[in-house]
Amino acid sequence: ISYVLKTPRNPELVLFTYLSSTVTEALPQMVTQHLRWIMQKDLLGQDVFLIGPPGPLRRSVAMQYLELTKREVEYVALSRDTMETDLKQRREIRSGTAFYIDQSISFRFFSDSHRTTPNSVGFTLVLSTCDRINRNVNILISEMLVTEHTKEELDAWKIVRVSEDFRVIALGLPVPRYKGNPLDPPLRSRFQARDVYYLPFKDQLEHLYTIGPNVPPERVSQLLSFATTLCSQESASLSLPDFPVDNLPAALAVLNLFPMLSAQQLVQRLYPYEVMLGKEGRTAVEGVLRRFELIDGSTKPSPTAVVSVESVNGDPAGQAAVTLNITNQNITFQVPAGTRPSRPPKSSPAFISTPTHDRLLAEMMRSHLVKDICLIGAKGCGKSVIAREFAEMLGYSIEPIMLYQDMTARDLLQQRYTLPNGDTAWRASPLVTAAQEGKLVLLDGIHRVNLGTLAVLSRSIFPVHPSFRIIALAEPPQVGSTSQQWLGPEILTMFLFHTIKPLAKAEETAVIQGMIPNVPKEAVEQLQHLTHSLRKSNDPTALSLASSLSTRQLLRICRRLSQYPEESVAHAVNKACLSRFLPSLARSALQKSLVNCSIEDQPDPASEQSHLYTCTVKDGLLTIGNVSVPVYSPDEKMKVPDVLFYENVQHMMVMQDMLKDFLLGEHLLLVGNQGVGKNKIVDRFLHLMNRPREYLQLHRDTTVQTLTLQPSVRDGIIVYEDSPLVKAVKMGHILVIDEADKAPTNVTCILKTLVESGEMILADGRRIVSAGRPNAIPMHPDFRMIVLANRPGFPFLGNDFFGALGDIFSCHAVDNPKPQAEFAMLKQYGPNVPDAILQKLVAAFGELRAMADQGTITYPYSTREVVNIVKHLQKFPDEGLANVVRNVFDFDSYNKDIREVLIAALHKHGIPIGAKPTSVHLAKELPLPDCKMAGYWTISQGGSTRRKLLCPTESHQIDIKGPVFLRVQSYPSERHESRSVSFTEEQAHWQIPMNEVNIVCDVTTANDSIYVATCNPVSLYAMKEKGDSVQCVELYDIFPRTISGVWQPFVSVAALGNPLQDQVVLHEEQVCPAYKMCKEFAHKNWFLFYKENGSQLDVVDVLEGQVHTISLPINLKAVFLVAEDRWLLVESKTDRKFLLTKPMHMGAEDTGVCQLHAISEDAVNTGFGTSSAPQEVSNEQLPNENLSTALGQKIVSPNRVLCDTNTYANVIVGFPDLMSPNEVYSFKRSSPITEGRGPDMFFGTSKRTGPAKRVNCVCLLGANQVVRALPPTQVPLTEIYPKDVTPPMTAAYLEVTDLNSKKLKYIPVPRSSSVSPYTVWISKVSDTDVVMAPLGSGGVVTVDMGGYVRLWETGLDNLQRSLLEWRNMIGSEDGRPIQITIQRDSGLDVSSPKHGQIDPKNAPHVGGNQWAGGTGGRDTAGLGGKGGPYRLDAGHKVYQISQAEKDAVPDEVKRAAREMGEKAFKQRLKEIEMSEYDATTYERFSGAVRRQVQSLRIILDSLQAKGKERQWLRNQALGELDDAKIIDGLTGEKAIYKRRGELEPELGSPQQKPKRLRLLADVSGSMYRFNGVDGRLERSMEAVCMVMEALENYEHKFKYDIVGHSGDGFDIELVRCDKVPKNNKERLKVLKVQ
Repeated sequence: ISYVLKTPRNPELVLFTYLSSTVTEALPQMVTQHLRWIMQKDLLGQDVFLIGPPGPLRRSVAMQYLELTKREVEYVALSRDTMETDLKQRREIRSGTAFYIDQSISFRFFSDSHRTTPNSVGFTLVLSTCDRINRNVNILISEMLVTEHTKEELDAWKIVRVSEDFRVIALGLPVPRYKGNPLDPPLRSRFQARDVYYLPFKDQLEHLYTIGPNVPPERVSQLLSFATTLCSQESASLSLPDFPVDNLPAALAVLNLFPMLSAQQLVQRLYPYEVMLGKEGRTAVEGVLRRFELIDGSTKPSPTAVVSVESVNGDPAGQAAVTLNITNQNITFQVPAGTRPSRPPKSSPAFISTPTHDRLLAEMMRSHLVKDICLIGAKGCGKSVIAREFAEMLGYSIEPIMLYQDMTARDLLQQRYTLPNGDTAWRASPLVTAAQEGKLVLLDGIHRVNLGTLAVLSRSIFPVHPSFRIIALAEPPQVGSTSQQWLGPEILTMFLFHTIKPLAKAEETAVIQGMIPNVPKEAVEQLQHLTHSLRKSNDPTALSLASSLSTRQLLRICRRLSQYPEESVAHAVNKACLSRFLPSLARSALQKSLVNCSIEDQPDPASEQSHLYTCTVKDGLLTIGNVSVPVYSPDEKMKVPDVLFYENVQHMMVMQDMLKDFLLGEHLLLVGNQGVGKNKIVDRFLHLMNRPREYLQLHRDTTVQTLTLQPSVRDGIIVYEDSPLVKAVKMGHILVIDEADKAPTNVTCILKTLVESGEMILADGRRIVSAGRPNAIPMHPDFRMIVLANRPGFPFLGNDFFGALGDIFSCHAVDNPKPQAEFAMLKQYGPNVPDAILQKLVAAFGELRAMADQGTITYPYSTREVVNIVKHLQKFPDEGLANVVRNVFDFDSYNKDIREVLIAALHKHGIPIGAKPTSVHLAKELPLPDCKMAGYWTISQGGSTRRKLLCPTESHQIDIKGPVFLRVQSYPSERHESRSVSFTEEQAHWQIPMNEVNIVCDVTTANDSIYVATCNPVSLYAMKEKGDSVQCVELYDIFPRTISGVWQPFVSVAALGNPLQDQVVLHEEQVCPAYKMCKEFAHKNWFLFYKENGSQLDVVDVLEGQVHTISLPINLKAVFLVAEDRWLLVESKTDRKFLLTKPMHMGAEDTGVCQLHAISEDAVNTGFGTSSAPQEVSNEQLPNENLSTALGQKIVSPNRVLCDTNTYANVIVGFPDLMSPNEVYSFKRSSPITEGRGPDMFFGTSKRTGPAKRVNCVCLLGANQVVRALPPTQVPLTEIYPKDVTPPMTAAYLEVTDLNSKKLKYIPVPRSSSVSPYTVWISKVSDTDVVMAPLGSGGVVTVDMGGYVRLWETGLDNLQRSLLEWRNMIGSEDGRPIQITIQRDSGLDVSSPKHGQIDPKNAPHVGGNQWAGGTGGRDTAGLGGKGGPYRLDAGHKVYQISQAEKDAVPDEVKRAAREMGEKAFKQRLKEIEMSEYDATTYERFSGAVRRQVQSLRIILDSLQAKGKERQWLRNQALGELDDAKIIDGLTGEKAIYKRRGELEPELGSPQQKPKRLRLLADVSGSMYRFNGVDGRLERSMEAVCMVMEALENYEHKFKYDIVGHSGDGFDIELVRCDKVPKNNKERLKVLKVQ
C-alpha cells in the first residue's frame, strides 16, 4: 500500500521524534500492521477509532502514522468538561468586539471569517480520551463527520468546503470494562475501530532486552510473564486492575542500573497491590509472583540512603549526579534536577532524618530517573515534608497545586482573564508554567479529583522542560469502596508509586525529640505506646482512632506538652481525637486503650479550681487562667469584635486552652453542637486579645472561588475583589470561618496548603506565599485561622470537616456548660427569674442532651435555647414556664414519638407542660373532732417517796472495733418531679437501686440528706433531697449472721449532728439481748438504749466515747426523750408513766443524781383513752401561736404533743417543765387504731405476732400537724371517695391531722411495683408498706418496701407557696381573653361628657360620640374610649373569645372524634383481616420496643440523609451565574450557569445497591421451654419485631431476610427479602411462626 506525501502548509504542525531514524527496522510487527491498517482507512477517506487498554501505545501508533505521512496535526485531549466551544469556535473580545476564534474542529462558518480552518487544508484531528466526553459533544462530533455538497452550493450558502484530506483519529478505552461514557451509536457508526492491544509477548520481550542489557534475561521474562498474567481475562474476573505493561520499560531502565535490586519491590512501584487490593486480591497477586519466582523482597537488598547529590555542569542542563548506598556499595547515576543549587542530604534543620525516610528518598531518586512519582500515605504521615526534602536535595523549585473534586481540566491547564483594555486572554496555569520552567509540581490530593480531569496530564503539547516532574500526593484507596477506590488502571500507567507507612515507634520518637528537644520523655513514651497499639490493631474502630493520631498530630501534642508539661496526656489525646463527639463504641475503645497504656485521666479541674479560671487585662497583658499574652494593638479597631459575654468556668477553660495553642502558632478548630457558644467564645477571645477579625460564613454552595476571590465586571473588565480570607492574610487579621462543615470538604480542603505551607494560588494568578516573591501576596506573620464547625454526623446535615482536615488544626470540643456553670450563666441573663425555675430548666435540658448523645432523640438541645427561654421569662415574668418552653419544643409537636419523649423528660423535672391551672388534686379534707380537755397529769414530788426514787448512775468507756473499709457505690437516681401534670401533696419520687428481696426498715433525714436502711442484706443508702445520685454501702461484713436458724435483722438509722454531720449510726435490734434505741437527740450526738422489760438506761455519748448507765426501780416498756434532761418512761405491764429528770451534764464534778417522778393521770370524765401507752411524744414544744390556734385560746406555756392509738393528737400543756398539774387536751377518735395489718392482696391474712417495730407517726411542730402512715383498713374510705369510685391500690395512707385548720386529710401513697417475698418479715417492720420520717418543717419522706422514695408536702403554708409557684409556672394567660388596643389620636377634641343617645336596637357602635354604650369613642358613656362620664357596658363584645372557650370543645365532639378513630382502626384491622385480639397481641411485642424502634429509625434516617446530597451541575443554560464562567458570559456564551441537581452516577461506576441484612433467630424448642424462666422467647420476638418495624419503608436502602435455626435445620425461612411483611398482621404472622 502506498501513500503520496504532500507538502504541508504549516510545517510547525507536523510531528517528529515519534519515529527513530531507522524507522522501518525498529518498529515491532504489530505496530507495522496497525500503521498499514490506518493507511488503508486513510486512503478510503474513513475516520479511525483506536481502542485498547490504558497506556501510551494507542497514541504513539497514531502519532507514528502521522509523522510517517507528514500530516499536520491538531491534538485535543477530551475530558468531561470539554464543551462545544472548545471544539468549534470560541468567542474572544478584541477591542470591545466579540470575535469567533477557530478551535481544533471548525466547520460551517460564514465567509466573513477570514481564517483558514483545519478542515479546509486537510489536517488530521486526533481526539484523545473519547471515553471521557459528554453526550452532547458525542453528537457534535458525529455531526461534523457528515459533509457531502458541491462547491457551487457551498459558495451560495457562504460555507467553507471541508478538505478531502481532513481525517479524525480518535483514541479511547473500551467502556464498560473501564470507567467512562460509552460512544453514542451515530458517532460509533462513523468510525472504523482497531483494537490496539499490548504488543505481543515476543515483541515486548525483545524491546525490554534492548532496554535492560544488564538484567538477566530470565528476570526480564519473569517480569513480563507476571505483567501479562495480570492483564488476562482471568485477573479481570477477580476485579484486579490491569498491570501497567507500558511502564515496564521505565522499570527495566532502573533495574538495568541496579541489577541487584528486588523484582518484588519493583513490582510494588508499578503496581502497589498491598495498598489498593483487599485480602483476596493480595493473595492472588502474591500467588502469581511466587509462580514466576519474583518473591525476593527479603533476600535482595534495597538502597539504604542517598549519599550525595551534586549538580552536573554540562550539555544536558538541569542534571544532578546522585550517589546511592546499596549494600555498602555506592552507585552514582544522573537524574533531572532543578535550577537551584542542590543541597546535600541530611543538612536541613527542619527535616529529621530516619532510616525509613532515608530509604524512601533513595527509592524515590531511582523512580525519578524515569518517571513521575506518586506518594501514597495516610494523612499527617509526612508526605508533603518528604516531597519538599526531595525537591530541596535536587534543587527544584516547588509548585504546590491543591486538587479538589470540582476541578476541571481547564483549571489545571489554563485560566481566562481580561487585559486592561477589556480584551479576553488566556493565562497558563501554574502547572503549565512549572512544565515550561522545569519545576517540581506537587499535586496534592489526586484521590479527590475526577479521573477525566487527570487524563489531560498524560499529554502536553508545550515544549516541556526536561527537568519537569510531578510528584502526586494521595491518601490510600479504600478497598471495597466504590467512590474511594481511585487507583485504577489509567492512573497506574501515569506514575511510579511509593507507599509511606507510619513510622516505627523508635523512629517516630526520634523525630519528635529531634523537632521538640524539651518535650517530657515520659509523655512521649505514653503517646507512642498508645498510638502504636492502635495502629497495630485489626479493629477498624481502633484504626480510625489511630488516623487521628498521625505523626503531624503527635508533633502538635508534643509541642504543647513541651510548653505546658503539667498538662495530662489523656487530655491531649481526647482533644486530638475529639472524643467528646465520637460514637459511643469508638469513645469506649479509646478510653480502654488509654487505660491499657496506663494513661490516667486527671479529674475535671473545674470543680476544684473554679477560682483559677478568670481573665484579667492588666498593664497591656491579658491573662486567662494561668496563660498570659500581650494585648495586640491593631490598625483597624473597627474589626475587633465586642459581644455580650457572661463568663463561666467552662468557657474560660476552653479559652485558656485556645490561648495555649494560639501562642504555639496553631490555627484553631472549634467543634460543637449548635448553640453552645462557639461564636461567642471566639468573639470574646478576640475581644480580650484586641485582635481584628475577618468573618467568612460557608454554606453548601460555597465554591473554591468564593472562598478566595470574588470576580465582578467593572467597565467590561474582570476585577477580582479579595475575599475576607485574602484580606486577613494580607493584613494579619484573624480569619473566623463559620459553619465550615456546611461547605463540601472538596472545597475546604484548599485551606490545607495555606495552613501547612502558607501557600495558595488565587484565581487571578496571584498567589499567597509565606516568603516574598513577585506577583505574590506575602502572608502576614500575625495571620491566623479559627474555624468553627458542627460535630460530624446526624442531625447536622454537614460534611465531616474534622475527618477531612482535622489533623492540620488544633481541635477543641465545645460543649454545653456543665449544670453549675450553666445555672450561673442563666442567672446573669435572667436575674429576676426564680432559682427553682432555672434549676428545672438546667436539669431538663441536661437530660435531653444526654438523650441526644445516646441517640434517643435527634436534636441536641443547646444553651442557646435555654438562654432564649430565660430572656423571655425575664422580660415577661407573668408568662408561665410551661408556655415559654413551647417556643423551643413546638418544632417537635407533630412527631408523636419524639413529643412523648420530650414531655416525659420535662415532666420528670417538674415543668408542667400540658397541665391546666385547674388540675389541683389535693386530698379531701374532713373535719377534725373538737378539742376537749381530757384530764390532768400530776408529777409527784417531795415526801418519803423521793428518797427511794433516786437512780444511781455509773460511766465507762465505749469499746470500739474497726475501722472496716467499705466500698461505696454510686448509682444514678431517676428523680421524677410529681407535679408535672397535676398538683398534689407529693413533690418528687425515685427508686433506690436495691435487690428485689431486700426490705426497707428505716429512714431518717438530716438537713437535705435522706438515709435509708435495709435489712436483707443490711445496707445503707444515702441521697440528697434534690440530688441525682444514690450512694450505697453494703454492710453484710459488719452485721454477720451470728445466730443460727432464721435471722431477720432489724436496723435503725440515726444521723449525727455538728461536728459529726454526714455521719450516721446504725443499730441492729435483733442480736441478743435486744436493745431499743431512742434517737430524738441524735443531732446532739447522744443516744439512749434500753431493753424492753429491762430496768436500766444506757446513754451513749458519741463525742466523749462514754456510756452512762442509769439503774431504775421499774421495768420499762417504752422511753420518750421529751427534752434533753427530762425523759418520759412507761412501765411495762401497768403502762404507768414516770418522768426522769437528770442533770444536763452527766459525769460532771457535781455528781448529779437522776430522779424519778411518778405521774398520776386524772381523767376529767370516764371513758377510754387517757391511760393508753403513747406512740410518739414530741421532743420540743409547739410555737405559742400554734398552741393558741390548736386549743382555741390565747396561751403561752411549755407543752408537748403526744400521740396514741385513741386520739388524733393530744396536747399536754405545762409538761414537762412545770410541776403543777398539766392539762391534757385531746382530739378523740371515734374508734382506736388497731395494730397489725388487715387482709391484703399480697399477704393474705397477717401472720405477725406482737406490735410492728415502726410506729410511723411524726409530729411537725412548725406546721402544727401530726402525720401517720395507716393501712387502708384503718381509713374511712367511704368518706373520702364517692360511691362509684374504686379506691386506688395503695401502700398506705398518710393521715394528716392539722391542728391549725382543724382538718383531717388522708393522702394515698401509691403501691410499690415490686415487694420482697419475705412477707412475714415485712409485717414485723411496719403495719403499712412504708416507713416514714419528717422532712424539713412542713413535710415527710416515705420509703415503701419496694424502695420507692417519695417526698410529701403537708404543711399548709408550704403547700400554698408551692401551689402559687406551680400556677405561675403554668401561667395564667390561658384563661383570660386577649384584647388588641391601638392607641391613636382621633384628632377630635372632647366636647363635654354626656350619657349619649340610647340605641333602641342596641346595635354595637365603635368610635364617634353619639350613642351610649359604644366602644372606643369619646364623650359618651361606654367602654374603651375617652372623655365619657362613666363606663357603660351595653353587652357588646369588646374582644375575641378566650382560650378557655376554645379549649372547651363540647364532649359530644370529642366523643365523635374518638369514635371516628376507633372506627378507622377497626376498618384497618378488617382490611388486613386482623382481629382485635391479634392487634393487642401484636401491640404487646411492638409496645415493648417502641423506643428502640425510634432510635433505630433515627440512625437509618441519618444514613439516608447522606445519600441524597445534591451537586452543582455546571455549563447550564439557566440557573445561577457560575463565577468561573464570567468572562465566557462577557463574550456572549450561553452555558455559563450552574444549578443544583442530583448528579447522575458516572457511567461505568458500580450500581448503588441496597445493603443486604440477614437476621438469624433461634427457634429451637429450648426457647419455648425456658421462656417461663427468663423470658428468652419473648425477648427474641421483641427483637425481631423491632427489626421489622424499624426497616419498614427503607426497602430501597436495605433488603433483609429473617432465617430461623434449630435442631431441625439452620435455614428455616421466616421472611424472604423480596416478600417483607407490609403490615402488623404479616409481622404478627412472622412472630407466631417464631
